[in-house]
Amino acid sequence: MSVADAHPTGATKPSRRYALLIEVALAVGGFAIGVGEFTIMGLMPNVAEALSISEPQVGNVISAYALGVVVGAPLIAVMGAHFYRRHLLLMLMAFFALGNIASALAPNYHTLMIFRFISGLPHGAYFGVASLVAASLVPPHKRAQAVSRVMSGLTIAMLAGNPLATWLSQMMSWRLAFALVGGIAILTVILVFIYLPLNRQEKRNSPAQELTALKRSQVWLTLGIGAIGFAGMFCVFSYLAPVLVNVTQVSPYWIPVAQAAFGAGAIVGNIVGGKLYDRMQLKGVGWLLVWCITILLLFPLAAQSLWSILLICVAIGTMVSLSPALQTRLMDVAADAQTLAAASNHAAFNVANALGPWLGGMAIGAGLGWTATGYVGAAAAAGGLVVFFFAYRQQRRYG
Repeated sequence: MSVADAHPTGATKPSRRYALLIEVALAVGGFAIGVGEFTIMGLMPNVAEALSISEPQVGNVISAYALGVVVGAPLIAVMGAHFYRRHLLLMLMAFFALGNIASALAPNYHTLMIFRFISGLPHGAYFGVASLVAASLVPPHKRAQAVSRVMSGLTIAMLAGNPLATWLSQMMSWRLAFALVGGIAILTVILVFIYLPLNRQEKRNSPAQELTALKRSQVWLTLGIGAIGFAGMFCVFSYLAPVLVNVTQVSPYWIPVAQAAFGAGAIVGNIVGGKLYDRMQLKGVGWLLVWCITILLLFPLAAQSLWSILLICVAIGTMVSLSPALQTRLMDVAADAQTLAAASNHAAFNVANALGPWLGGMAIGAGLGWTATGYVGAAAAAGGLVVFFFAYRQQRRYG
């Protein structure tokens, strides 16, 4: 018997065991998205060689996916407001599967750009809706930790999925990575169909109701923290592969190891970020940004040797702690427009994903060197801290 059979109307909340199965099913989708989003960063030299393009052009492919998230997250959240969350999650992950299978078959640079943009469209809405489902399964004071458990699929992808996909793709073809992502996305559709109950008593909004989130200044300020402050992580991580080869001067086979180090830090950061926000609320976000600035400033120095760059990769991975904190913050300040606000968090992070590689590419293209991404990233994180102070001051003033 599936959870849907056990709770066909959603009148009774699932047991803790069933709730865990739901979280696992949703986390598998996060794993698929994590591999799909980040593996190409480790395959930058391979994609560039296979398609006869430059590495900064591969950075544009990364940005195309990110822009798909930025466009898709608010658009799908508003248009899908009247759908049951279970149905919306199934449609989003099926679409994500198709986009990644198409990416694996892309014949050239321009079609790959188009298919990566299409693949990014369901990303933000999936995480937004999945976070709302997870938060609904636990008491209010444990919401951020529930969100972090769903996000654990993303961090496990960083620890194990991306290094493994990178290694396999180095051995065979970069196309294999996207084919694997398509398969995992199909698995997610099956798991969500089996384990997530259809709650017919679930409150559904109209598109107009969801758009009310855009009237709240705290929503915009929280999105600004993510869009600007998180760009620093993407600025460094997007160019990690060429830094390892050209600055640290190690074999490309160390790239998956560095990705795994980043993933280990992301798992720690994801857990800490959820717990810190549950304990400190908005103030915790400020401390996380200070930490981000510090480690990004250390990156250029750490890139000079293998042991130190692996350590700094762990530290940079902990920047993921911002994700569950800001996700829950948006749920707190969005009132009755939860879906749009929750999905827009990932739109903001993917503004960062587009902004980071672009800024890093400009610095590298200007002749500042591969490690200039650390200083550019620190400046972006500092910009996020400035936005945080505006948000914190406004909250103190108006409550």
